[in-house]
Amino acid sequence: MPTTHLFPHASMLRLTLVAAAVSIALTACGGGDDDEGIVPPPPVVNPGDNDNGGGSEPAPQPPAEVTPGTVELELIGRYASGVFGKSAAEIPAFDAASKRAFIVNSDAGALDVLDLSDPSNPRRIDTLHSEAILAGSSVNSVASHNGLVAIAIEAANKTDKGHVALYQAADLQLLGQVEVGALPDNLVFTPDGNTLLVANEGEPSDDYQIDPEGSVTVIDIRVPTSLSARTAGFSHFNSQADALRAKGVRIFGPNATVAQDVEPEYIAVSADSSTAWVALQENNALAKLDIASATITDILPLGYKDHGNPRNAIDVSDGDGDAELIEVDIKPWPGLVGMYMPDGIATYTAPDGKTYIITANEGDARAWGEEDADYIAGDASKGFVEQWRVKHLVHKNGFDRRAGDDLPPQLRALAAGALLNPEVFAYCGATPGDPGDCRDDTELGRLTVTWTEGYRKDATGNPVMFNAQGQEDPNGDRLMYDQLYAFGARSIAIWDENVELIWESGAQFERFIANQIPTRNGKWCTLFNGDKQVDCVTFFNANHEEGASLDNRSDNKGPEPEGVTVGVIGEKTFAFVGLERFGGVMVYDVTNPRNPTLEDYINTRTDWTTADLDALDWPTEGDAVGDLGPEGLVFVPAQDSPNGEPLLLVGNEVSGTTSIFKLNLQD
Repeated sequence: MPTTHLFPHASMLRLTLVAAAVSIALTACGGGDDDEGIVPPPPVVNPGDNDNGGGSEPAPQPPAEVTPGTVELELIGRYASGVFGKSAAEIPAFDAASKRAFIVNSDAGALDVLDLSDPSNPRRIDTLHSEAILAGSSVNSVASHNGLVAIAIEAANKTDKGHVALYQAADLQLLGQVEVGALPDNLVFTPDGNTLLVANEGEPSDDYQIDPEGSVTVIDIRVPTSLSARTAGFSHFNSQADALRAKGVRIFGPNATVAQDVEPEYIAVSADSSTAWVALQENNALAKLDIASATITDILPLGYKDHGNPRNAIDVSDGDGDAELIEVDIKPWPGLVGMYMPDGIATYTAPDGKTYIITANEGDARAWGEEDADYIAGDASKGFVEQWRVKHLVHKNGFDRRAGDDLPPQLRALAAGALLNPEVFAYCGATPGDPGDCRDDTELGRLTVTWTEGYRKDATGNPVMFNAQGQEDPNGDRLMYDQLYAFGARSIAIWDENVELIWESGAQFERFIANQIPTRNGKWCTLFNGDKQVDCVTFFNANHEEGASLDNRSDNKGPEPEGVTVGVIGEKTFAFVGLERFGGVMVYDVTNPRNPTLEDYINTRTDWTTADLDALDWPTEGDAVGDLGPEGLVFVPAQDSPNGEPLLLVGNEVSGTTSIFKLNLQD
């Protein structure tokens, strides 16, 4: 049975890793002036008609919320499903009137309903299933607004069209449901409450034989019992594929149109409910949606992060279990760039009155068919895998040494091997015909990159061929990589309405968990292993599914920021960012979008050393492990909170727990 756990010892209460943040505004290309001050906010104007219709006294207004100097997170409650590693707590939502939280339980394919009237003691009171709406279906995502709860329903076959259903939050009465696109995921209510937006990912089948179109469904919910839906598709961009690629949008699926290739992941909406931005994660782009006309008006590339810049340094090697190599090694790597590829995104209005977009730059590779024997044997029709380690990609002896192991057939169809440009990668030993020490585990060798980007192309987009000696040769059979492209950016970024980069956190995430920089007020990154407080560097870039995994994720996407939400407290806006792999939540003051500051961090995992977490009896032993793998986050403002204090709800997919934090406001 699912259980609710309180905290058996004081160490859990000490998990508040106080606030404040280092004002290291690491700006990447397109960033602003670090010394620019915060723009004063406009005066607060009370909403409503002060005349009150007949000359009576204005209605009393609640006192203005105090603006804190900073905030700190404190764990006050946790609901545990008792299920490990099966996404039993993924996406949370909250309804203020009923004091209920709604948690997507992918393991059960359902929605768990929690009573949150006492946030320190959440209780499961119901579970909502979707089979009555769509046979064999499962709940994929949830959102709540003004007493309504919407769920995204994935069909039994993910490439078939899904549904969205709308319920009353207080009693789960079904109000209406409507068919949407394939694999509906993220749901967002517009601030005016009139419209519900749904990101339909349209992922291909695992063997890539079926590739449905991605889309956004725009649902009119003004009459909840009579929903009407329009589809904002991408087919009008199909003829623009080459132009989009030239701009930097990744359109690269096998035999895919633009509409098939895009996979809408997450949606964020402007405060006036007129415009939405849609994360196209695999495409490294955002789409812009005009809500009134249900039209995608643009696809905007996010560009790349230069890891050769010291501000954007990263650790690229996990050491492959070699104790001598497992260490923190954050440094710049010329010729290496990161694809932002955000998962979660959020919008907010800054004091200058403009809308800004925050992206959690997780990164995500297309890897379909990697377990299919026919694909591995060379049948390119049975999948598409774009990720490969650098040491396998560039080798003087070519690709065929990996045939039958992990060689992507589509790559082999391009060439027989690949080299590194010695003018770019000479610093790690590349020569014209030999990548040299660049392949070593201590260098770039362990890093996972995409083979689809970075090799030299001609004006028509075809590869420029080289011979095995590294000389350009039309009869050659080697690719030449001038750059290497890694997945994700290990950061958050802030963009303007036209997706121009305003600010980027640079190397802050990895440097903070490596105990190389503190928060703004000089606090260092700490966590608990059992009852013992330790520095975060002790478990730097650890994985979320196993213990004793120091430095495990450095060769992939590092701490892996995945989810982000924003909350306004007084005249400040804070961003809360979940680190999927390393765990925990980072808090940034983003009031000034050109100079955000790291305010706080908390990590409520408490077992970092048990090698096989899956072997534990989770209903009875899971509480001792804490929270693993934050996925979705929801901010609850004080006026909506059951206890009158601002809260943060976090769904942790690996530990199957929902954690409740209160925000302690500091002067």
